[in-house]
Amino acid sequence: MTLVSCGNNAGRFRIEGRLRGINQGELYIYSPDGGMQDLDTIKVADGRFVYVAYVEKPATFVLVFPNFSEQPVFAKPGGTVEIEGNASRLREMEITGTKENDEMTEFRQTTSEMTPPEIRQAVIHFVKDHPKTQGSIYLVNKHFIQTADPDYDTASKLVSELLQNQQDNERLALLNGQLKTLSHVAKGKTLPAFTAKDLQGKVVSNSSLNGKVNVISVWSTWSFESHSIQRALQQLKKRYHEQLNILSFCIDGGTRDCLRTIERDSIQWSTVCDGMMWETPALQKLGLSTVPGNIVTNEKGQILATNLNIEELKKKIESILK
Repeated sequence: MTLVSCGNNAGRFRIEGRLRGINQGELYIYSPDGGMQDLDTIKVADGRFVYVAYVEKPATFVLVFPNFSEQPVFAKPGGTVEIEGNASRLREMEITGTKENDEMTEFRQTTSEMTPPEIRQAVIHFVKDHPKTQGSIYLVNKHFIQTADPDYDTASKLVSELLQNQQDNERLALLNGQLKTLSHVAKGKTLPAFTAKDLQGKVVSNSSLNGKVNVISVWSTWSFESHSIQRALQQLKKRYHEQLNILSFCIDGGTRDCLRTIERDSIQWSTVCDGMMWETPALQKLGLSTVPGNIVTNEKGQILATNLNIEELKKKIESILK
């Protein structure tokens, strides 16, 4: 068992799981909305695992499985969820025990055979039916914002609707503000002007991005997928040198783990990590609100793509620099 905090019983959130097809191993867990600050590990023994965290308010946790797929778990003080599934068929996994997790399990199973446009319509209906849930925020982010084909107009309408029912949700309010900026960083637009200081005290700005292809990448030590993108960018940088210019933003709440990761992975380009997380001024100007997240531009500052996954990002860069 991994224990994040001793806390009292009322504030504890417990995950109990059984995965067929995995005898021994590790899972990773992180929170995109402040439920926990760092990436943590969960030990799997005889296919079973237990994880206990202390949460003061509802939060979203994301489990990362050995095949790097991710599943959200919605935490609340005093709650317990059970996870049951097969490691080879994670889409069929059941996460039950609280109302929000029951609802998300039903949504995932109902939409498992749908096309992306059909899933988006299902998300719209889900949000309208569940305007007070963390699950609705997660689905809007995943299917309308953190995608290679974002629909910021629909996302903005959905987030505004959610805000009417979750007026005290700070993360949702921040996302709403960032969506207003995102319309200015859509494909074909010019990258907004910004300045920031990297971890070495060097001032970086939009004018620093003068390669034939430029990538602004958002990552965190607790997001496994963002680590994979950073490593892919490193390989591409070694291949294309000055033709590819990269600037990273680490949204960790502190610099210790960020610096350790940069040193471990021998990252040479500028990284901004000011401890302000999503409130970093440059990120707000750029409208970046997801981790991993990215913006790809050409030498003129024209935006070529946003929020590509690792394979899409590699393909985009290689298609221009080959």
